[in-house]
Amino acid sequence: MINRVVLVGRLVRDPNMRYTQNGVAVTTFTLAVDRPFVGADGDRKADFISIVAWRKLAEIVGENLKKGRQVAVEGRLQSRSYDNRDGQRVYVTEVVADNILFLDSPRGRREDGEAEVAPAAGGSVDPFFDAEEVDLSEDDLPF
Repeated sequence: MINRVVLVGRLVRDPNMRYTQNGVAVTTFTLAVDRPFVGADGDRKADFISIVAWRKLAEIVGENLKKGRQVAVEGRLQSRSYDNRDGQRVYVTEVVADNILFLDSPRGRREDGEAEVAPAAGGSVDPFFDAEEVDLSEDDLPF
């Protein structure tokens, strides 16, 4: 069976990071994902999807993401239910993130005026992100 979800959207509000009783980090946030069409009223609609991240990924997300940031989320769809305080059954569908990629830079700036750059969460950091530009001529290319 295959259960993979890939989403690109913006955070609706700041992530909510907490720790379980066993000390495991868990962060939840809502991602606004635009639909690929315009509604009858001419406005673009969006879906608001609940995302949950665990452990180190949860800590990275909780420490680096804020409302409005654009991210790509890869994970699996999970459904669960529980009884609330009033004894009513509540059903929840959410994406459990395996990998989160930061697609834009934060709006904040460091003291030296440079933009802050957060590492890609859950994935590898691009080793060429801050590299100097290389000047290549046609003769340098092997093809």
